[in-house]
Amino acid sequence: MDDNELNEIREKRMAALKEKMEHKSVATGVIPIDQLHINDLLRKHPALVIDFWAEWCGPCRRVGPVIEELAQEFAGKVTFGKCNTDENQQLAMQLNISAIPNIVFFSHGKMVDRVIGAYPKEAIREKVIRNFP
Repeated sequence: MDDNELNEIREKRMAALKEKMEHKSVATGVIPIDQLHINDLLRKHPALVIDFWAEWCGPCRRVGPVIEELAQEFAGKVTFGKCNTDENQQLAMQLNISAIPNIVFFSHGKMVDRVIGAYPKEAIREKVIRNFP
């Protein structure tokens, strides 16, 4: 396989992944976050909550549905996103994500709070209300 073939395969896989993520974000209200688009998203969404997770993480799987429920509850006021740390290791390192699940709160592009661990929905909701009155 030459470089052109590899690049073509990569582009097709990225397009398919992007389409899958966009479709999922419409259904759940949670947007996909990646290291390529984080700065644009921070500028575009003044109140942004990002759930950093990994597929192999059991506690992350418990937090995922909570994030989706809160995204619907706070729709129009707070934006919720999910970032797979295995696929975005550079971003996780930049934000000092050393344990997951790790929910990070951004107000006007600046990190204002975080929750590390699988907290119950009410605890996360309280943090959202406190950080985005």
